[in-house]
This record gives sequence, structure tokens and C-alpha cells, in this order.
Amino acid sequence: MNKLATHDAVRHPRRVERLVVGQATSDGAGVKLTRVLSQPLQRRLDPFLMLDAFGSDKADDYIAGFPDHPHRGFETVTYMIAGRMLHRDSAGHEGLLENGGVQWMTAGRGVIHSEIPQQEEGVMEGFQLWLNLPATDKMAAPWYRDFAAAELPRFTTEAGVEAVVIAGTSHGVTGAVTRETTAPLYLDLHLPAGASFSQPLPAGHNAFVYVYRGALTLGAETVPVRTMAILANDADSDGVRIEATTDTRALLIAGRPLGEPIAQYGPFVMNTEQEIYQAVADYRAGRLAA
Repeated sequence: MNKLATHDAVRHPRRVERLVVGQATSDGAGVKLTRVLSQPLQRRLDPFLMLDAFGSDKADDYIAGFPDHPHRGFETVTYMIAGRMLHRDSAGHEGLLENGGVQWMTAGRGVIHSEIPQQEEGVMEGFQLWLNLPATDKMAAPWYRDFAAAELPRFTTEAGVEAVVIAGTSHGVTGAVTRETTAPLYLDLHLPAGASFSQPLPAGHNAFVYVYRGALTLGAETVPVRTMAILANDADSDGVRIEATTDTRALLIAGRPLGEPIAQYGPFVMNTEQEIYQAVADYRAGRLAA
């Protein structure tokens, strides 16, 4: 892993617009998780639809997993910090997601899949992000790719910040996945105490930081653990600058908003209610994954 000089190209860093504390909930067959980005924030953080954080060393919190369930109209990005999860879907894809790995799935016109833990004890921790698809791609063919931890591009800055580049480009390093329309940036940052990190961002892209270990500062604002900071879209801002107050791990996520209508019913995300009715009808008739 090469050490990169990150000369501060960010002259007008974004400020924190608001802090959001995730809500405890459960999904699948009773998996306990924290919903950080929820439906009321979808327009503000377009093109991102949801961010769930899960983490427990109690098997009862996760062991039942997520049995067969449908999706249409968006992409899911599952990042496993610890644990093992087996994916199977109706398009014939199968993959084992392990420590540090990423599973990127484009549901497109429809897929039915399951995500089942492959462990009976120990820590299961990670994140699932939902990324919206533009109207032109919502009925595209499903796509799937597993990335082992060793396949994910990464770099270390002169300040000792380790960055895993899941999507987009940071400091000249291109991530595992790129998307032309939504241009997502997805970084996992590991910052030693006192270290800072800067990332240029177009002013029009929506962006947020989620702290899952430690704490950091964004300008005058302190962002504690298990908290999301939504970054303001000031017209003169050119990026984000963060500084760790202790050893910290955080996700930096940004993307170009689609500006399209969002119609959601559970695992279906389309542009109109009629398209939602069609998705439900297709699922009930067994056509969703055909």
C-alpha cells in the first residue's frame, strides 16, 4: 500500500448541516440493526435511499439472516467489516462475503435473493447501502459482483490515514466500482488520533459522513460515534475536511443526485406508483426474477 501525499486541495470545506442518530430496528428474519439513512432523508441525500449498520457478537441478533426477498429499481452495496454472509439470488449468482469484503448487486428489473450468515458465533458487523438507479436503468438486467478485501483499492496518506476505496475516486485511486450517472463515492477511512483527511467534492453532490468508531470534527462540529453528519451543499464549497479526535473509523459517502421522483414500497423503488403496482404484481405472479 503506497503512502500518498494529500496536499490540501480543499480550500472551502463543507460545514455540517445536521447530525442524525440512527434508529434501532430489525429486518429480514429478525436481524437487529441501526437504520442510519431512513426514508424521510431520501430526497435530501439523493441518490442514496438507505444505510443500515449492523453489528453484534450475540448470534441471536443476526443468525436468522435475510431469507429470500425481492428487489427492483436500485442497487445494494453490502460492506462486511467482520463475519461471513452467503448470498444466493434468482439470477444464478452466489458468493460468500467475508471480513473486509464488498458485495455489489444491481437489482434492476428484479431479483430475489437471500443473505444468510455462515457462522454460529462471533462478531457480525457491516453496512448495507441502497443506491438509487436512474429511470433509464431501473429495468436493466440484474448484475452482481463480490469483491474480497484484497481486491478493494486502498491507500495510506502521509498522515497515516488508511482509505479503502469502494466506489469512485480518491486522491488518484479509483475504487472497485464506478457509476457514470450517480458518480458514487464510498470511502472507509481509518484515522489515527489527530490525523486529518481532505476529499474534494462537487458542490452539487449530496454527501454524508458516518462515524462507526471514535469521533471526529468537521469544522466546528464534533461528530460522535454512531452518528451521521449530513454535509451542507454550499455553492462555494469544494470538498470535505475531517479530523479525528481519537482513533476513528468513518464512512464518507457522496453522489450526484438524480432529481427524479421516488416511489417506494418496501423492497421496490421506482418513479411512479403505477410502476410500484406493476412490481408487486410481477412479484406475486412470479415474473419479477424471470
